[in-house]
Formats: sequence, structure tokens, C-alpha cells
Amino acid sequence: MLDLRTLRTLYKLSKKYIKALGGVISTGKEANVFYADGIYEGKVVPMAVKTYRIETSSFDDLDEYIFGDKRFDYRISHKDKIFLWTEKEFRNLERAYEAGVRVPKPYAYMKNVLLMEFIGENEIPAPTLVEIRKELVELDVEGIFSDILDNIKRLYSKAELVHADLSEYNIMLLDKPVIIDMGQAVLRDHPKAMEFLKRDIKNLVRFFRKFGVKEDEEQIYEEIVGGDDEA
Repeated sequence: MLDLRTLRTLYKLSKKYIKALGGVISTGKEANVFYADGIYEGKVVPMAVKTYRIETSSFDDLDEYIFGDKRFDYRISHKDKIFLWTEKEFRNLERAYEAGVRVPKPYAYMKNVLLMEFIGENEIPAPTLVEIRKELVELDVEGIFSDILDNIKRLYSKAELVHADLSEYNIMLLDKPVIIDMGQAVLRDHPKAMEFLKRDIKNLVRFFRKFGVKEDEEQIYEEIVGGDDEA
């Protein structure tokens, strides 16, 4: 499951950050996530270890999220793009976390491996909204939706980021919603930032409409961007 280069990177990180690596907690087309007993600031903490695949990941639309982001140079090899993507997710998480957005706390990264806060309990990851859609009817759906919107607003206004791929698949629920998968997030001055933001809002409104939450996409958009939209 892990190629030799990734194993070498994990070995280097384990000297400082990983006490014991556990099993896989999620798999995807581009990455796997493992549980670990991590070490951060001298304390043992539950940690999520995300490893991006170097050889088999496609990232067909990766350039769309890198091109136009003044923080990165996209004219590099596929392998280096994977490394850059890992750094991009770390920096996006760092930026969002410092702005008070509810995202996993980033701990460290190296090449194609990202270490961050584990969202869950007893080594079991918190469910995503899509995983508990049947149970949502018994919860405060309006409150959950409002909480997510508050985080999107904070992400935009304080972190100056747009998630760019937000949906029920990358919002976990542990007491309160936690936004994950920040690799594709772009600065709000990215050429497609407003297009991505509208898509994020559309995805959320579509999902929550199934549970009786009636919100207007355009009104939400205006509340978030204020006078920043130059499109």
C-alpha cells in the first residue's frame, strides 16, 4: 500500500512526530489516511497521517487549483506537484486554523506525507455528513448548516481562502462540523475563487435542502463576499 519513498518519509517523520503508526482510517483515489499515536510539543496526541500516492494518483484537475495561486509555481514535474500539493494542504490548514476555522490542526509535512489532528474518538474517525445522512433528521440540521456557513465566512474573511470543493463528503461531525480536505483551497484573489465559492454554496444548499433547510444561494454568497466580488 505504501511505496518505498513514502516509507522512507514516514521513517524520517517518526523520529520526531510519530510514536506508533496504526491502521488505515480512510482511502481515496489520491491518498490514504492512517491513524497514529503522534508526538507534538512533547505530548502524545491522536494524529491523522495522510499519504498522497506518488505513482498512481492522477490529480487530473490539480493545475486548476494551483495555477493562479501566487504562493506556488505549477511548472514542475508530476512527482513535485504531489509534494507541492501536500505543502499546499498544510499551509491552507495552517492559515484556516489560525483564523479560527474549524479544521484539523496541522502538525507537520514532508514530501507527500501530511500530519494533522485526528478528528474522532478512540481511534474511530468522526463520520462525514454523507455517512450520517439518515441520522441527520434527528439532529439540529438548521444549527449544523448555520455553523458550517459561519466557518465558510471565517475562511473567506479571515483566512482569505475558498475551500473550492466543499460538500457533504468533506465535512465531518464531531459535536460540531469540521471541514477537511483543504488541499485544493485557493486564495480569494485566485482567478476562479468566486466560481469555486458559488459551487461550494450550491453543494451545501442542495444537500441541506433534503432536510428542510431552505436558504437562497445568492443571498448566502452576498453575505460572504460583501463588496469583494469584482466579477
